[in-house]
Amino acid sequence: NLYLEELDCSCTTHSNGGNGPARFRVMMSDGRHTMTSFMLCTQLNYMAEENTLAPNCICLLKRHVTNILKDGRRVVIILEIDVLKPASEVAGKIGDPTPYTEVNRGFSRDFGKKASSAMPSTPGGGSKIVPIASLNPYQSKWTIRARVTNKSSIRTWSNSRGDGKLFSMEIVDESVSVLVFFVLLHISNVYYVSKGSLKIANKQYTSVKNDYEMTLNGESTILPCEDSSDVPMVQCDFVSIGDLEVKDKDSIVDVIGVCKSVDEVTRLTTKTNREVSKRTLNLMDMSGKMVTVTLWGEEAEKFDGSGQPIVAIKGAKLSDFGGRSLSASFSSTLMINPDIPEAYKLRGWYDKEGHAMDGQSLTEVKGGSGGGLTNWKSISDVKTEHLGHGDKGDYYTCIATIVYLRKENCLYQACPSQDCNKKVVDQQNGMFRCEKCDKEFPNFKYRLILSANIADYGDNQWVTCFQESAEAILGQNAAYLGQLKDSNEAAFDEVFQQANFNTFVFRNRVKLETYNDESRIKATVMDVKPVDHKEYSKRLIMSIRKLASQ
Repeated sequence: NLYLEELDCSCTTHSNGGNGPARFRVMMSDGRHTMTSFMLCTQLNYMAEENTLAPNCICLLKRHVTNILKDGRRVVIILEIDVLKPASEVAGKIGDPTPYTEVNRGFSRDFGKKASSAMPSTPGGGSKIVPIASLNPYQSKWTIRARVTNKSSIRTWSNSRGDGKLFSMEIVDESVSVLVFFVLLHISNVYYVSKGSLKIANKQYTSVKNDYEMTLNGESTILPCEDSSDVPMVQCDFVSIGDLEVKDKDSIVDVIGVCKSVDEVTRLTTKTNREVSKRTLNLMDMSGKMVTVTLWGEEAEKFDGSGQPIVAIKGAKLSDFGGRSLSASFSSTLMINPDIPEAYKLRGWYDKEGHAMDGQSLTEVKGGSGGGLTNWKSISDVKTEHLGHGDKGDYYTCIATIVYLRKENCLYQACPSQDCNKKVVDQQNGMFRCEKCDKEFPNFKYRLILSANIADYGDNQWVTCFQESAEAILGQNAAYLGQLKDSNEAAFDEVFQQANFNTFVFRNRVKLETYNDESRIKATVMDVKPVDHKEYSKRLIMSIRKLASQ
């Protein structure tokens, strides 16, 4: 980062014969020297147009690239700059700076060096090969040498200018990987690429760790490269499946695991009436955790899970749907039994001991209540680990027994509208008024809010159960309970007595809340299910094995 004073900003001629965006040349000073060869990237033109970059303002140059012109002059392209102090707060030019000359080489060192001439040339003695990492949109001539590591299927596009076909691929060299668009290249082969255009990448649509994306057209040049030994294959930064629980939703991750099971292919129809194939599989790694991965399209069709292969996925998207799950999108790279050290290590572990483990799934299985739920805790763990004290609520799963149900005020008369559960007011004339809907109704519906004390082997906790979870615990719906309360108080009490001392699997949310200057943890039951003792026993056995191996 460099602290500079802006002395002048002027608009140069438009590019592309006057049809392109304006370009702004900026004079900067570091207090000792001035330099006029700074240029704003077009994405920052607004700073000049809105006079944010006004003469004498103090700036922090955060990102830039340096281009060397044919005559040896340097042009510094400003990619990111912050105005720390506006011109109105600066008295004037700071110091007595003199124009920079090549006699002082320190300044040029600050702004980068020309690519090394030791880099190899293209076949036929063409331009020098440059690393992908050094590419930027302001270079006019370049050639890269890179390996194709991923290729999507062909897609069609259509807009007001016409239609056509394209597909995307990823390439990698010894410096970094970048996203390009082109047709008829082969995965794992190495090519010389030149005469492409670069633009800032839209990170929403790519997981490639590069600031730019490349577009190739009919004028671009691609030549096969035979000398490819020093160009790496796919580069992965694997995340343990066990660590997926703490990763943010929508993160793009690389994972590797053993395919424990695989489902048959199913076919879905998208909103655009396009049919797409889908297949789910379960991956487990040395953490003992398992996650469901969804494959799409051609990858789903051709995947063979026989023999429990090692599966590596680069660029999978993490979802919090049903706990934690992964989706291998069309831009992901799927590798079966890859020839990498991580795959051999995982295979050795699985064949020796991992095959005897069932794996604790991070993905909730519909209809299950044992190993499919996530973040298992005892109630004492919840308290000692201070769950719920963060900015967001924490979720955990436990097996606990109902020890007390508070039946007082557990039922209320609610608005009968389909999407409204607000309490109604009896108008004493046969009508019931809902303040939210601003309407009166001749009827109402009963709703449940049940306060319960649950306990396991180590501690107990008060929890709040709303309609669905309360009905599951009591074994009766709210409408029937309302009738009993009005007509048969003894039968109503018996329902609560029968529910006591039953054991369930609870999925709870805890959050520290403050009311009347008093802070306390509020626990809400998000889901409740009967105990599947077979699944629960499997989870206990896995826990015992894990403890025994420590």
